[in-house]
Amino acid sequence: MTLKLALMQIDVAFGEPETNEKKVKEFFRKLDKNIDTVVLPELWTTGYDLSRLEDIGDEEGQKAKQFLSELATEYNVHLIGGSIAKKSSAGVRNTMYVFNNEGALLKEYSKAHLFKLMNEEKYLIDDDKDGKFELAGEKSAGLICYDIRFPEWVRTQMLGDTTVLYVVAEWPAPRVDHWKTLLKARAIENQCYVVACNRVGADPNNEFGGHSIVYGPWGNVLAEGSDQEEIVYGEIDTSNVEEIRQQIPIFQDRRPDLYK
Repeated sequence: MTLKLALMQIDVAFGEPETNEKKVKEFFRKLDKNIDTVVLPELWTTGYDLSRLEDIGDEEGQKAKQFLSELATEYNVHLIGGSIAKKSSAGVRNTMYVFNNEGALLKEYSKAHLFKLMNEEKYLIDDDKDGKFELAGEKSAGLICYDIRFPEWVRTQMLGDTTVLYVVAEWPAPRVDHWKTLLKARAIENQCYVVACNRVGADPNNEFGGHSIVYGPWGNVLAEGSDQEEIVYGEIDTSNVEEIRQQIPIFQDRRPDLYK
């Protein structure tokens, strides 16, 4: 299966959901033709305006779900909807929505690992559900930013013949080398494609690194963005994943009895 990808590497207006919706619509109007899948960054509606999420968060994600579903349908694309601040009676979660090109919601995943350096644990609650879904006929998974520092969690998503890992992030610029290194490692050790969208720009407390990137199963770079706003285009062909996994049979040679 060949997929043509568009990673929307945008700057996110701090605590301004309506402004960010307009930005996303503007970027969709710039899309090349014949794109199969679009990916947005983490918390693209609010940014890290965490202390105001009770006011500016999205009640049960209803606004974001409608907005993303309409975009997926209008542009006939599968959509990894970054993540948004989803409010519920339990609290606020950092939640990703995945839609197919008919506007149907395929998956909801909330960030499992909260990043204390950016005070996430003070304003967000974590979740314990996996990120697995099937998109365009491919077994896929989605994770959010800090999640990629936990290889055991990533491996959990990759068991069961998952071939594509989508990552959405607001990854700070000072650690952008970590971003690229960790993603490359996750691709190599899981023999999968990694499609990762990071924001650019800054908020009152952080500068963000961009460098949205697509890695192949050998850790080869297939597309990479700069540190500026842009749409990063890439293409993946998942037909080679099975062959690569046969050449070096990592999944067959695992020793789960030792990993307890």
